[in-house]
Amino acid sequence: MARRVDPAARRDLILKAAVRVFARQGFAATRVDDVAGEAGVAKGSVYLHFDSRDALLTAAFEEYRAHSRAVIQQARTGPGDGLERLARLVRSVLDMVVAEPELARILIDLWAAGRQGAASGVDIAAVYREYRAVIAELLADAEAEGVCRAGVGAGHATVVVGAIEGCLVQWIVDPTLPVAELTAPLLDVCVAGLRRGGAE
Repeated sequence: MARRVDPAARRDLILKAAVRVFARQGFAATRVDDVAGEAGVAKGSVYLHFDSRDALLTAAFEEYRAHSRAVIQQARTGPGDGLERLARLVRSVLDMVVAEPELARILIDLWAAGRQGAASGVDIAAVYREYRAVIAELLADAEAEGVCRAGVGAGHATVVVGAIEGCLVQWIVDPTLPVAELTAPLLDVCVAGLRRGGAE
């Protein structure tokens, strides 16, 4: 009697294999055959769950977006003043990347290739907009609470995102960089540096 396979488990197996292959080879160089081989399934099994290579990419990206939105929601609604919640956001983003490095590598690959928009189902610019928006909100809260230097705003939010992204790009290019150890320096520059009484 043939063993029944749980469709949800098979889909998850294929998606995780796709993420590994995309991260290792780059999206442009990956074929559905490569994903099937990585997952240990027939090519037809991939197409039962995903109708194209782009669909695999979109599903991987949506998984990342779900995690990202959970981190953002926690920063918006969690306890503490604006700078404390910003610090928690920075820590959570670094933790997420360390836990799922393949997804980070795929995003950087797509960013470097300039592949985004409706055609691929991947809108990386939207991810940046979400992070800039929540950080600007946290900084506005911190200023209203009197814990942040006056005059911080959208430009500072963009710089915070850039600092985090810059560390991640360096880590992708040089995997020997201890990215998990960069939380403290990032907090020192991006949070403590904005605290009231810090350098103008």
